Amino acid sequence: MLDDADRRLLRYLQSDPEAPVSDIADRAGLQPTTAARRLDRLRAQGVLRGSHAVIDWAALGYAVEVSLRFTLEKTQARAFDEFQAAARNIPEVIAIQTFLGRVDVRLSVIARDMADYQRLYRDSILTLPHIADIEALMHVATLKTSETLPI
Repeated sequence: MLDDADRRLLRYLQSDPEAPVSDIADRAGLQPTTAARRLDRLRAQGVLRGSHAVIDWAALGYAVEVSLRFTLEKTQARAFDEFQAAARNIPEVIAIQTFLGRVDVRLSVIARDMADYQRLYRDSILTLPHIADIEALMHVATLKTSETLPI
């Protein structure tokens, strides 16, 4: 379980992941060596899995985002595995999620424009194995996005 000091460290790390450990420790009211040990422990426990760069794909010219919801033909035992393996090989697929219910898999796909999306859909998406049904949802706006947890 996390104690108050761990939660403070994680909260400050979330708000400024590029800050030096000494700054995060100071904000959390801890000594830098204590903060470093606690962060190492949180990494070892798998609570803190790392940090990453967040790249704005729209700034790189990808103007179209589509959420594709798939129902798979599940007559073959490996349908999910084969579908997911093939979807991972499409560079424009930026997220793959699986579900229980009517929808089996959701892919988030980006494209430079509608012509690029149509090419991607025809040449890559429709060739994925075991598709029974596809529903496309065109992304219009992002109203909220956050990876920050309420710690």
